[in-house]
Parts: sequence; structure tokens; C-alpha cells
Amino acid sequence: MTAAPLPPVAPEVTATLVEDLSPRLRKRLDAAVTKLGSRPTHRDGETVTIAVDDDTELRLHAPGGVVATVDAITCGCLLAPACVHRAAAACAAPAAAPAPEPAAESAPDAAPDPAAQPAAPTVPDSTPPPGDTTPPTAPALATSPPSTPATAPAPDEATPAQREAAAALWSAGAAVLEAGVDGAGAVAQAALLRAAHTARLRQLPRGASAALSVVTLLRAARAGDPSYRTADLVTALAELLGTAHRVGTASGAELAAVRGRARRPYSPDGSLRLYGLFSEPVVTDSGHGGARTWVVTADGRLCTVGDVAPGGVGRALGVADRTVRLGDTALTHRELGRAGLAVSGATVSSDGRLGAGKGVKAVTARGAAWTEPPLAALWETPPAEQAACALRSVSRYAEPDGGGRDLLFLDVELLGAVGESGGTCLLARCDGGVPVRLAVADDDPALAHRDNLMLLATAPGTRLRIIGRLVPAPHPRLTLLACSHPTGESTVDLGFDRLSRADLPDPGAPVHSAPYQPGGPGAESPLHLLERRVEQTVPAGRAALGMVGDVTAEARRLRRAGLPTAASLLTTLRASAARRERDLFGRLLPADTDGFAAHWLAAARYTAAVAESLCAAAWEPGPAALTHGPTEATAPRPAGSPR
Repeated sequence: MTAAPLPPVAPEVTATLVEDLSPRLRKRLDAAVTKLGSRPTHRDGETVTIAVDDDTELRLHAPGGVVATVDAITCGCLLAPACVHRAAAACAAPAAAPAPEPAAESAPDAAPDPAAQPAAPTVPDSTPPPGDTTPPTAPALATSPPSTPATAPAPDEATPAQREAAAALWSAGAAVLEAGVDGAGAVAQAALLRAAHTARLRQLPRGASAALSVVTLLRAARAGDPSYRTADLVTALAELLGTAHRVGTASGAELAAVRGRARRPYSPDGSLRLYGLFSEPVVTDSGHGGARTWVVTADGRLCTVGDVAPGGVGRALGVADRTVRLGDTALTHRELGRAGLAVSGATVSSDGRLGAGKGVKAVTARGAAWTEPPLAALWETPPAEQAACALRSVSRYAEPDGGGRDLLFLDVELLGAVGESGGTCLLARCDGGVPVRLAVADDDPALAHRDNLMLLATAPGTRLRIIGRLVPAPHPRLTLLACSHPTGESTVDLGFDRLSRADLPDPGAPVHSAPYQPGGPGAESPLHLLERRVEQTVPAGRAALGMVGDVTAEARRLRRAGLPTAASLLTTLRASAARRERDLFGRLLPADTDGFAAHWLAAARYTAAVAESLCAAAWEPGPAALTHGPTEATAPRPAGSPR
């Protein structure tokens, strides 16, 4: 048999199979999932078969690519259908979710990618760094999880059913935080999937997507996936808990944002003249792959033409040379990134995606260089203004609009490579003197991002016009997506096109190490003292934080840095983790899971808000941006060095 990936399974299917197991079988479920993951599989049409042992086969029938019913998973063992194998297969398979960016149609499109982090936060503190003098408000958040009201709600308030669904999301998320990654096995994940399914049925797609994101990251963490990052799970858990909490308190426009949008409709936009900007590969954690081509309208609006479907990085590379699905044009994605289109009957979604319905007509037209209108105007806005706008779009808990507001358009001079704990990045200097670190957009070796960036590092002094996506950090940072060709002719899609040494001004130049650069206004901030405690909770749960010793010294350091709220949150979080009450007979009572989750959420949201404020300040030009000498506090450190 040849190995075949398991098809996605609908969340309600996995939840039902796990809930139907006896308590004895639930205890064996995690071991069964691990064992099943090592067994051979093969695909025959819409059915994937797993060889449980030499005599037993397990089948997952996925019409349309998704296992949508409980009966679609069958097992040949003697205990079936009450065996543990069916539930284990569902838990081992990825959770089904709508494609993040399907081929556009004139009808409403699918839900946003649940791996993305939507949301409009209610940060439990105004957090104006670095002179933070606001008293903490975590206790107000820690009062209770969402509850179902007894009275009928006003029209602009959540319904009782929605509040009940939000309470289930909160409880499932708090249980994961209590147990940590190590303790959040298949049963805890099934509770999240059940809560996600209920939330989607009750028109809370944002909370449902957040729960699915947590499940995906938990599985990646427990499987030892090298792409897993604890910070991603911190963000996903905070999004889940924050959204669930706000359902019961929000109203009006805020409630609409908290509920989220399951489908984004396309609206007519008449005739459009489009100018190609660049193309980028799209590869998601859910196994989807494809390409997204960015175009600009005559009035300067950014739009996209996408083609994303199951297939991963292999499909992304193939789609780049496929014809764009828009009208009758014969252009490929690569070609459209440098050409133009005249479109009639255009439809555009709220996030800038162009529809490809039957009424849309498109013909090839002349494109424009990056130095010609309307494209040249994108580079005229000062970097600090672009960064401030992009930061609002890429905020950890802001609802993603996908309309290109996270893109930055800069003219830079390359300085060379700089080593970081996560690898090597390219250092450049913007016009205005702000040093910017350019990182790889995707490390997959099949894509050209990493090779192109390392090659550009050998050409210090080269001036380029670049397009990058903002990365929130205490220093100016982008993932590099496209650039002008080093020779000044044409442009380079850095995920698809591969540069060679012959393309550089001096092909024989050695790799250049850039001078040390200041890390920005947040380089000396001790905010990491609170951030590491927030992250420490996720892998091992509340008990790990409860065993931490006295944090008085850390709190004192935060206060000296002008962050008294951070100090109070740190002290309260640690105390909440360690607090365990006893009954009259001295027996330990159950831990206050809800109270700890609320304090943790306050700390997570606070650190995110401060970090984003420091990021905005780092893009402001000033004397620090023009300094090139190393300093002990701000110089980039080699991999493996302590913070």
C-alpha cells in the first residue's frame, strides 16, 4: 500500500464518535490515534483505507473530499461500530473547514480560513506604552464566563442560544488552558470541535473558526510538527476565549464583529481597468495550495485573483502557470502579475477578491511598470504611515480583511544578512533611514523565497523597490514577497521566480554581514517577562505556572520600565495559577478554571496590545534609525543565545 493523506473530517462527526465511546475506550483514544497514524493507508477514488492490522481495514468515505457523516467511517473489526478505531481515525484526520480562498464566483464565497486569526479585540487595558500608568482591569474580566440570560434579548444583543454556544466555547478553551498541550488529547479536542459546530449553527462563525484553529494547532504540537509555534497557539486560545467572553457583553456593531462573517458576498463593480502587481504562492496548514495575483484598479484599489484548492505546495507551483479564472483571458498568474486586464461586469468582495461568475468578461490589456501610474502611487506614502495602517489590519485579534492593507511598498538599500534565533534575514534601509529586516515568507524548500533572499544578501548596496507583508515586532520587519529586478528591468515574484548570480550587479561578491542595528523602541522593554509566563502556560497547563516561584523581582523590573499594569497582571496571573482551595476535611477543591482563564486572557491581550504599539513606534524615523554601531541591548543575537 502507498501512503495517502486522510481526508478532512467534519467537526461534528469527530465530536459524535468520541462522545459515543465508553469511558474505558476514551482513556485508550490517544494511544489509538498515535498507533493509527503509523499504519499504511491508500486511496481508491473517494475512499481512503487504513490497515489497522493484517486482518482489519478502516475506511473513510469522503464524497466531495470531506467525511461529512458518522456512517462514512466504517471499521472491519469485531467490536465495530462501537470500537475505538473509528473515533481514532476521525481524530487523526484534519478537521474539515471551508477552503481559505476558493476560486472566486459571483455567488457568496466560503468562510475565512479558520487558521487565520480574526477579530476585533477588547483589550482589558488601554496599554499606552511605554509610559504605562493604567491600572489593571483583569479582575473585571475574571468575574465569570459567558452565561445564558433568562430574559429575552434586545434585537442588537446575542440570543440565548448564542450565549449558550459562547459559554461552551469558553469552557472548552479554558479546559485546554488548564490541561496544556500535554493534557489536551483527543477528548479535549472533541469538546472543542463540538463547541465549534454548535457555534457555527448558531451564527457565531468567528468563534467556531477560532476553536478549529486551536484544534489544528494542538494536533500540530502533539505531533511534533516543526512548523508549530507556541505563540500561534497563544494567539488562537486568546482569540477563542476573548470572542466567547464578548458575545455576552457586546451589542450593535461590536456584536456583529464578534459574531463574524461566514460568507462574504460579491457586489457588482461595473467595468474595471486592472494593472498587474505581483503573484504569490499560497500554502495553508489545512493542505490547500495555489496562487494569489495582486492587481491595482485605475483609482489605486488593491484587488486579488486567486486559485486555491486542496493540494499543498505542489499545487501552488503548478497553478502559477495556469490560466487565470477570470472571464475569457488566456493570461496565467505569472503573466497577469506583469500585464493588465479590462474587465466588464466585474464583481468584488469586501476583501478585494474579484469574482469569476458567468457575467464577468475580461480581455488582456497593457500593464504598467512599478514606476508608472497607477502603481507608482503605492510607494509614495511614507513607510511609517503604511506601517500604522498595516498594523491595524494584521493585529493579532483584528478581523482579517485580505484587502492588501497589510502590504508595504518600500524603496530600500540592501545592507546584508543578519543572523537571528529563527534563522537569517536580510537587512535593508528604507528611504528615511529606518532599518528593516526582510524575512522569508515561506520556508518550504520547494518555493523560491529562501534561495532568493540569501542571494540578495550577497548584493549589499543594491537599491530595490520591494513589496512585503508587515510582521508585528518591536523592530521594523516584513516578509518579502516581490521586488524590482536588481538590474532594474521587470519585477521578481520571489515565491515563484528564481534569481541567479548573473542577475546581481556583482555576481562574485561574497555573503555580506550587515552591521548591527538597533532593535527599535521596544528592544529594551522587559515585556518578555510577562510574555514568557503567558506562553509557559500553554504547553504544560496551569499547574506549570503555579509551580513558578516568587515573581516579585520580575514585577519590580516591569514597574521600573513604566509598565505597572504588566507587573500587576504578572503577579495576579501567577497567584491565580497557584491558588487551590480546600474543603473542611482538607481535601483539594477543583481549581477555578474560569478565573484562571480570565486572568490569562487579560495578560495575553495586554502583551499583544503593547507589542503592537511598540511595533508602530519602531517605524517612526528618528535618531535611532540612523545609528549603525552595535549596542549590547539591541544587537541581533546569534541562534541559541539567551534573550
